[in-house]
Amino acid sequence: MLCLSADLMTTLNYHHLLYFWTVVREGRISRAAEKLRVSQPTISAQLKLLEESLGERLFQRQGRTLVLTEVGRVVDRYASEIFTAGGELLETLKGRPSGRAPRLAVGVANAVPKLVVYRLLSPAIDSPEPVQISCHEDDTDQLLAKLATHALDVVISDTPAAPHVRVKVFNHLLGESGTSFFAGRPLAQRLRRRFPASLTGARMLLPTINTSLRRGLEQWFETEGLRPLVAGEFEDPALLTTFGERIRVVFPAPTAIEAEILRSHRVVVVGRTSAVRERYYAISVERRLKHAAVAAITSAARTEIFAERRRSARKPTSSD
Repeated sequence: MLCLSADLMTTLNYHHLLYFWTVVREGRISRAAEKLRVSQPTISAQLKLLEESLGERLFQRQGRTLVLTEVGRVVDRYASEIFTAGGELLETLKGRPSGRAPRLAVGVANAVPKLVVYRLLSPAIDSPEPVQISCHEDDTDQLLAKLATHALDVVISDTPAAPHVRVKVFNHLLGESGTSFFAGRPLAQRLRRRFPASLTGARMLLPTINTSLRRGLEQWFETEGLRPLVAGEFEDPALLTTFGERIRVVFPAPTAIEAEILRSHRVVVVGRTSAVRERYYAISVERRLKHAAVAAITSAARTEIFAERRRSARKPTSSD
């Protein structure tokens, strides 16, 4: 993680930073020199001075091409924000709006269902104040590394950041949901009569063992004495649901998105359990979430998306 101290900030030469930023944008020192109307040796010298002041290499050579180092990518992100903001300042002073919506870079853990992500981010997109959302999917550890470098504003995950994570982050619980089981109508009607005992021997698609939902399901199966036949395992919840719709199997998903699944897929509910809980977190480097769009996401999550529905004890009917 690149950390700029107060002493460094007082000596950071923004002309050097501009040369660096222009080289990244143009792709070559020769093109940057033409754009800035200076010589190539001048650009090279300024880049060297910038690297010396930061104490880090910003580029590495691959053949005849300059490629950003990891630190170089961090510096480029900050430089982009600095010079974009500078351009907006000039436009504002000239009385012309910049037209650029605030940016929200969101990291989404692979195990979080796409419908959950959609419901979480919709309030920010539909907000009266426009926001430009950029979504990045990866495993939670990789996303936390990007969060540490400020490449992301927030990470949405189905698990909190572990205590051993070297990055100082804060876990904000968005809400939790029980679990619903789905299948095509003929299979669902047969299995729901004796649910959950009917799951023993039933072919079922499950998330992979590295997900919190799978661990919760395995514990519930053990407690209830259930022995379903695992027909497939999927890391991507959307792919699991797609397969579940097209073959004669049962598959689980969070009850919070049950209505969306029923609308989007030709399946019905087999049964529900509140014993298997899925929790979702917004992970940030801030103890208190300040970004307006993130505040809208957390507010909607807690008051609408994950508000407990009084139906977990109701047995599904054939009209479900």
